[in-house]
Amino acid sequence: MILEAVMLYVKHGMEQDFEGAFQEASNIIASMNGYISHELHKCLEVKGKYLLLVRWTNLEAHTIGFRNSPEYQQWKQLLHHFYEPFPTVEHFEPIVIR
Repeated sequence: MILEAVMLYVKHGMEQDFEGAFQEASNIIASMNGYISHELHKCLEVKGKYLLLVRWTNLEAHTIGFRNSPEYQQWKQLLHHFYEPFPTVEHFEPIVIR
């Protein structure tokens, strides 16, 4: 399992529109091969700041499967115009602590 973590900064005054568009976009990502789950969290201290967490079966499910798909073009069209600055996507793998 891989965890994709993205800090999103939504343009001022567009938060409600972003949240509505994200609901629609959630159906897109949830339909992808290798998708496990996702969560969107709104920051309590900073207006317009969100944390997106997506779990994938492996890195390639996101970086190749999703990003090279027609569905990703729909995702981009729905969401990318809300961000300022454009987010950095990072991937994490779990570690076992014994």
